[in-house]
Amino acid sequence: MGLALEFASTVRHDGHGGLVDDLATPEGFAAWTGAEPDERLRQRVVELRWAARTLYAHAAHAGERLDAPHLMDLDRALALVNEAAARVPRTPRLEWGDPPRVTYRDSAGAGDRLAAGLATAVIEFLGGPERARLRACPAPRCVRYFVREHPRQEWCGPSCGNRARVSRHYHRGRD
Repeated sequence: MGLALEFASTVRHDGHGGLVDDLATPEGFAAWTGAEPDERLRQRVVELRWAARTLYAHAAHAGERLDAPHLMDLDRALALVNEAAARVPRTPRLEWGDPPRVTYRDSAGAGDRLAAGLATAVIEFLGGPERARLRACPAPRCVRYFVREHPRQEWCGPSCGNRARVSRHYHRGRD
């Protein structure tokens, strides 16, 4: 699925009309990122995730979704993602050997490096060829994004397809 979509998928439907956020607690954040629990960093990464989801919603032309109250203005989302990626400038370094080789270094802290890595994954995903296949799952209550693997794929997974068919059947029976 790739880091960019895995990052967005840290939010999902809870089965009861709400959302589950894997990054909601310092422990959940540490489990997902492998980073030390740091509340300021967790809040930065959560805001970055909502910026990414905002960009995905625009790219996928997603309609009204359960996560809509958390999405932000497109310009703000772009600024957050681009600023996070820019916090870790890479400096080339020539190492002499046979043959000479180039390595890259940065002086950023671990938190900036984490946020920049996530932002870079989002930027590369949205700027790459897979973006054209990005879809917002239309199943009832689903808030996931996915990359369509074949032309007939409508949902993020089989369970969402089943839920959508059951919902259609139920609504046809009621009408």
